[in-house]
Amino acid sequence: MNASNPMQTAIRGRWAVAAVFLANGFLTGSWAPQIPVFLTRLDISKFTLGLLILLFGAGAVTAMTWCGHLISKHGSRTVLRWFGLCGSLGLLVVALAPNVPLAAIAMFIFGGSIGGMDVAMNANAVVVERRLGRAIMSSSHGFWSLGGFAGGALGGYAIQTYGHLAHAAVVTALAFAAIAAAVPHIVAENKPQATEHHKFALPANPLVYLIGLMALLTMISEGAVLDWAALYLRQELGADLAVAGLAYAAFSGVMAIMRFFGDGVRNRFGAVMTLRGSAIVAAAGMLIAGLSPSPWLAIAAFALCGFGIANMVPIIFSAGGNQEGMSSGTGMSVVTTMGYSGILVAPSAIGFVAEHSSFGPIFIAMSVLLIVVLLMAGLAHRAEFAPDVAPAE
Repeated sequence: MNASNPMQTAIRGRWAVAAVFLANGFLTGSWAPQIPVFLTRLDISKFTLGLLILLFGAGAVTAMTWCGHLISKHGSRTVLRWFGLCGSLGLLVVALAPNVPLAAIAMFIFGGSIGGMDVAMNANAVVVERRLGRAIMSSSHGFWSLGGFAGGALGGYAIQTYGHLAHAAVVTALAFAAIAAAVPHIVAENKPQATEHHKFALPANPLVYLIGLMALLTMISEGAVLDWAALYLRQELGADLAVAGLAYAAFSGVMAIMRFFGDGVRNRFGAVMTLRGSAIVAAAGMLIAGLSPSPWLAIAAFALCGFGIANMVPIIFSAGGNQEGMSSGTGMSVVTTMGYSGILVAPSAIGFVAEHSSFGPIFIAMSVLLIVVLLMAGLAHRAEFAPDVAPAE
C-alpha cells in the first residue's frame, strides 16, 4: 500500500499539470480571436496594438525572470496555484479595459500571469517526471497545443455570436474551473526548498544559459513560421489567402499530434538522440521550405518542420529543469525566458530583414540555427533524469 500511494499521487499530479497546460493554451489561444475586436473597440492603430502586445511580452518575460526565485522559496505547486488562478482572469481583465492606458496595464498583467504560469507548470512537469521516472513533458506541451487550438478555433464563432465580453467570461470560467480542479492534485517537490535563496540572483552555472540558447534558437524558428510563413506563401510563392493560411495550420497541427507521441519516443531512444533526430528533421523541413518553388511543397515542408520542432522544446525544457545544483524552477526560469524572448524578438527582426531581402533566405537561415541546436544536443543530457521514487512493484 505504501509503495503504491506515491505512484498514485504522481499519476494524479501528471493529469493535474496536464490540465494546467491545457488551460494555459486555451487562454492564450482564446486571446488571438479577441485581437481584431480589441483593435476596433479601443480605436487604435496597428502600431499601438503592436506596442500593447509588446507589453504582454514584457509582462511575461518579467514574471518568468522572477518565477524561478519564487519557486526556489515556495515550491512549484504553490507558485503554480497562484499564477494559475490569477492567470485565468487575465483575458477578462483585458476584455473589460475601456481605454488604452488601462489596456496597457491589463496586457502587462495578463502577460505576467501567463508567463509565470508557464514557468511554474513546466517546472512542476519536471517534478512529475522525476516522480514517475519517465518523460511527460512532450505530451504536456501537446495538451497546451490542444488548448490553443480549441481556444483559437472556437473563439471567433463565440465572439461573433455572443460578443467579446461573453466570450472572455466563458473562457475565464472554464479555465478557472480546470485549474481549481487540478490544484489539489498538483505534486510538490520531494526535497525541501533551499533556505539560502533569500535574494533574487541569476544562477552561476553557465550550462543553463547554453540550454537557454538552444531554446532561443528553436523558438526563433517556431516564431518565424507563426508570423511569416503565410506572408511568404502569399507574396513570394503566389498562393491565395486560403492556401497561405495552411502553412501554419500544417506546422501547428503536426506539432500538436507529434507531442503526444514524443514522450514514448524519448523514453525509448533517450532525450539526446531524440533531440538530434528532431533537429535534423526540423532543419530539413525549414531548408526545403526556403528553397521551395511552389506553395504546396512549402506547406509540406513546414509540416515536416513541425514534426521535428514538436519535441525539441519539451526536451530542452526538461534539461533546463534538471540542472545540477539548482531548483527546477530556477533552471526553468532561465530557459523559458530565453526561449520565449526568441518568439518576442524574432518577428520584428525578421520583418526588418525581409524588407531588404526575401523570406526564402530567412527560412534557410532558420535551418542553420536548427543545425546549431543539433550540434549542441549533447548538452541536453540532464533531461535523462533519475527518478525521485521507484515505480511500484
